[in-house]
Amino acid sequence: MAQTPKNPWDEAFLPPAPHWQGASQALIRDKSDPWVTPFEADADHDFSPTYADTRAWFDRLDKASRLIRVEDFGVSPQGRAIFAVIASKDGDTLDPKKPLLLVQCGIHPGEIDGKDAGMMLLRDMAFHGKDGLLDKVNLVLIPILSVDGHERSGPYSRPNQRGPRIQGWRNTATNQNLNRDFMKLDQPEMQALKRLQAKYRADLYVDVHVTDGMDYQYDVTYGFNGENGVWNRSPAIASWLDEVLKPAMNKSLEAEGHIPGELVFGIDEHNPKAGFNDGGLGERFSNGWGAAAHVPTILIENHSLKPHAQRVLGTYVFIETALRLLADKGGDLRGAIAADSALRPAEVLANFMGDDKPSYIRDFKGVKYEYYDSPASGRKEVRWLGEADPDIWKVPFYGSHSTLSLKRPLAYYVPSYRADLIERLKLHGVALETLTADKSVNVEMIRLVDPKIATRANEGHVQISVDKVTTETRAWTFPKGSVRVPTDQPLGDLVVLLLEPQSSESFFAWGMVPEVLSRVEYIEPYAIAPLAEKMLAADPNLKAQFEAKLAAEPKFAGDPDARLAWFYRRTPFYDDHHLLYPIAREIAR
Repeated sequence: MAQTPKNPWDEAFLPPAPHWQGASQALIRDKSDPWVTPFEADADHDFSPTYADTRAWFDRLDKASRLIRVEDFGVSPQGRAIFAVIASKDGDTLDPKKPLLLVQCGIHPGEIDGKDAGMMLLRDMAFHGKDGLLDKVNLVLIPILSVDGHERSGPYSRPNQRGPRIQGWRNTATNQNLNRDFMKLDQPEMQALKRLQAKYRADLYVDVHVTDGMDYQYDVTYGFNGENGVWNRSPAIASWLDEVLKPAMNKSLEAEGHIPGELVFGIDEHNPKAGFNDGGLGERFSNGWGAAAHVPTILIENHSLKPHAQRVLGTYVFIETALRLLADKGGDLRGAIAADSALRPAEVLANFMGDDKPSYIRDFKGVKYEYYDSPASGRKEVRWLGEADPDIWKVPFYGSHSTLSLKRPLAYYVPSYRADLIERLKLHGVALETLTADKSVNVEMIRLVDPKIATRANEGHVQISVDKVTTETRAWTFPKGSVRVPTDQPLGDLVVLLLEPQSSESFFAWGMVPEVLSRVEYIEPYAIAPLAEKMLAADPNLKAQFEAKLAAEPKFAGDPDARLAWFYRRTPFYDDHHLLYPIAREIAR
């Protein structure tokens, strides 16, 4: 495998990396080992192999070991196979009684630590005595999810990250960030992941990333929704992760020379001690989706300023420890999953925003820094000094709160002509009831009030928001092929978040139902003006409403077109489907 030169910029602009030496360095195999990985074979351990070399290495491992199997589960926009590596003693059919760990790497391909760690660990299972890890648990590793982004590689992908010296690109070939696609399911890579998740139902799902942002002592940070007892859609799962996984994981990482820590997202890059927040609880991210879907999900964010080797070895220890924990405590975790899957809250909280006041003060192991006058920016900038601060920082932590509460209906009806949305619900694993004939039902329809279209695109969509809605109870006929989507199911919360238009994670919010914004049929002034005059003469209440609006709104009073439009909306000629959301609620009677 060809070696690549160092970045000609030599990362000279990055803060100095403190010297690190940990017990986990003993995991690195010598070049003489026939199964040495490209990462290990590199003199600086600062290299990660190409897609083709990674696949060839795993294919060779598949042929050499009965424990390892490579499985294609999707195709990227540029035609590359997306593959998983299954490690098991069960053969082709995994024993459902065994807990399963799913480790996903390379959703952001520049952040590729998990791939190199996974290669080492699977090799050690196959040939170096760690096959016992698979006695009571199975592993599914996705070495690279964004395979096209992985191959848009070079030395200039992530300027704030220390290695590997050749890195993949953050977005896909269609310029999408897969880490924003867990709800809308736009991209073939994410659709493939959902199919894989349905096939291999994970008891623990680990999503491996590398941080952006500030410097600090921790090398492996990780977190999950509901950490430290805060509110969560899956409280039993969060409790297990808090009380069982986190203490054991931290002990294991520390024993191997790593410094584990909770996820940190700084609120002010010019004031490192200003505080941290939870990074948002949105379901478009893996941890938010996992909480809503009741899938125990951990987001690893290895520290970008630590050397690639240190990050890879920390990830190895994390995955191995997770396997041991699942083998020992997986039954308890399954109990937590079952408990959370049985929850049916009457109100589904949504649209979380950061708190204005901190939830608590967090101890933090910081790195020394100073301020200097930058001739480039013309202001004082932070200069990290690469030395551990001996003083523990006391830093405020800001949580999030819901700004919207959505009532849980009995079910939703999605019309057959929105087959695209129905297919996305199926990919999520939502249970649907397909109508075999046309069906007329009394439902609650949602009327949008003053929806707002975003002024710029985001992730391939022009988003739409609506703060206020009204409802109308109507008899509505749904054609054959439409679906009834009950909310009395484990994914019921997810259904509400996807189908309620006010939810910031809904199909509507992502701009997928724009047709309701278009009004059909119009009326000219020569027709509406005399009709409006007749309406005023025939209806004293309407006349009073009109005169009150004229008095209260001078701008409206001075706009002839707005005045006539006000009357038109109150005639039976007006487009009844304008702003009428096509997905209906079934509510209790």
